[in-house]
Amino acid sequence: MEPRILQFKEKLVVGISADMSIINNKTGELWRTLRSRAGEISSRNSAEFISLQLYPPGYFDHFDPNNTFTKWACVEVSTLNHIPLNMHYLTIPAGLYAVFDYEGSSGDAGIFQYIYGEWVPNSMYRLDDRPHFEVLGDAYKHNDPTSKEEIWIPIIQK
Repeated sequence: MEPRILQFKEKLVVGISADMSIINNKTGELWRTLRSRAGEISSRNSAEFISLQLYPPGYFDHFDPNNTFTKWACVEVSTLNHIPLNMHYLTIPAGLYAVFDYEGSSGDAGIFQYIYGEWVPNSMYRLDDRPHFEVLGDAYKHNDPTSKEEIWIPIIQK
């Protein structure tokens, strides 16, 4: 699977976040909370949701499923005029991304094993220390093998 290589423009997102690890995964809790409160977020740019990860530098150099990162459940907004109570905002900085058009279950980790274990090491790019995220549009269906999403991986040339 070959990604599209795109220049990403800075975006603002609003949502909720939590520190977690692969072993201590709180993703379901984040999404239940955000989906129940998404109507409170004004200035949304689309109906899409964004699942975003902030990994500390070197996270993938010595991968350990106990290592922590910050996970966001969020939506893109055009302004920050009103941020609902107990929600936060984040600016996703501009930069180069590898975009994988993925079809399959969100519970299948195989795509990420391919991206980080095969595609990145064999490409002309290395990971950048910017947010990694998935765009979950109309064709996204949680844990469904026919689900579709875009996986955005921050990259820079080696």
